[in-house]
Amino acid sequence: MVQDKPAAIGGASSTASEILAGTAQLDPATAITGSNTRSAETERSRDLVVPLMRAYPPGTCYAEETGMSENATLRQLSGMAAQPAALADSTLIMIDCQNTYTQGVLKLVGVEPALDQAAELLERARTARIPIVHIMHDDGEGSLYDVRDKIGQIVERVAPREGELVIVKAFPNAFTGTDLDQRLKLGPGRDLILAGFMTHMCVSSTARGAFSLGYRPAVVAGATATRALPDPLGRPLSAAALQSASLAGISDLFGVVVPTAGDIPG
Repeated sequence: MVQDKPAAIGGASSTASEILAGTAQLDPATAITGSNTRSAETERSRDLVVPLMRAYPPGTCYAEETGMSENATLRQLSGMAAQPAALADSTLIMIDCQNTYTQGVLKLVGVEPALDQAAELLERARTARIPIVHIMHDDGEGSLYDVRDKIGQIVERVAPREGELVIVKAFPNAFTGTDLDQRLKLGPGRDLILAGFMTHMCVSSTARGAFSLGYRPAVVAGATATRALPDPLGRPLSAAALQSASLAGISDLFGVVVPTAGDIPG
């Protein structure tokens, strides 16, 4: 069972029971802080992408007119950043690094190396003293995501420390049904670094949700993992193929994807 000890929610001292019940109080004085300016790039990206798609409708060879590869991403076509922001200017969001994915039917392919990368990233974030958010998925008592039981708890080597924000969600997008956006906006201007599980599900959903809310997420590929699934025709789709497709979908528009934790600049 989750121990009823103090846990930090946006800087407020709350018990685990209060976290799960949604009664933990937000303390604006100690919540996530950053610069007071929202990234201009994200704002202009909204102005660029839609006109770009209107200017070059299906059938138009944009590559011939611009000299870019036909495989260029929407980020490249709209002039968005290709590199992540510095760690010092970011908030680290650790998504669903729970025991659920280390054992049994939902054990992910490559989960241990991914946790190693996540631990490295977490240690760097702590050393840099940047804001850290731990996301946990809860699907109710007795489920594979039961945060009240050991199966749903965060893996020990990446577990939150006192003073680190913990948010429990019920949907793949960590912004849906939670106050994550509210807490982040108390200190606007910080970019987001995402790590965790599963790549095709909660990592992808949260990256897309963050982009839609005006954030600039970066995903550390080496600190994510997924599992094999059947395709729509019932044919096997390997974890490697799904991992690559999921990351490609994110990097097309929603965020920068870097290979390893070491690729996030200081």
